[in-house]
Amino acid sequence: MPARRSILAAALPSTRPADTGHRPADTRHRPAAATASAALALLDAGNRRYAADHPRHPHAGPGRRRALAVSQQPFACVLGCIDSRVPPELVFDQGLGDLLTVRTAGCVLDEAVLASIQFGVAELRVPLVLVLGHERCGAVSSVVEAMASGRPLPGHLAYVQRALTPAVRSASRRGGDWVDNAVGESVVRARRRLVAEPGLGGAVRVAAGRFDLDTGRVRMLR
Repeated sequence: MPARRSILAAALPSTRPADTGHRPADTRHRPAAATASAALALLDAGNRRYAADHPRHPHAGPGRRRALAVSQQPFACVLGCIDSRVPPELVFDQGLGDLLTVRTAGCVLDEAVLASIQFGVAELRVPLVLVLGHERCGAVSSVVEAMASGRPLPGHLAYVQRALTPAVRSASRRGGDWVDNAVGESVVRARRRLVAEPGLGGAVRVAAGRFDLDTGRVRMLR
């Protein structure tokens, strides 16, 4: 009896190639990360290379492009901030086809973000989702300033403010740097939300981390 496709796989065009007997010739650089622990190890090793200024810039050649034209097998999904200083592929020294990346101001979640992550988990079988906040986040700083001044953020930034306000308010009760505490609180809350999602919970490991702009290192929070 043929295996049943998932509801998501049945509803969306498959990203996997039809089984015609052809296989891509260049599979040598595909990361061996079938588990969340292996995926985290790959991310950590790449981040160490990046922070030490010894990046390999892997998986970027013509052979890799040809292989990816047939199929993709990313080993992790990273929800990061839009900040230009924190591109996940560079921060973790990864290349084409290695990571699914979703980036929003302050790592804010919405329906499109949740659907994108669910696609990676259900259709591409990524074993790991990482929520990656960062030091001196401009989005979080703006919400902190708005809360302190009592002046709301304009336009669509009001959505970001509403999404981040619970984390910023919680962080205001602690000692230390308000913005940095709020960054940590916001990514932990985003992780908690993803773990609770019916389409994700139990199917994938969800982790949270913070990128240090000064050292280039990622510290895991959960």
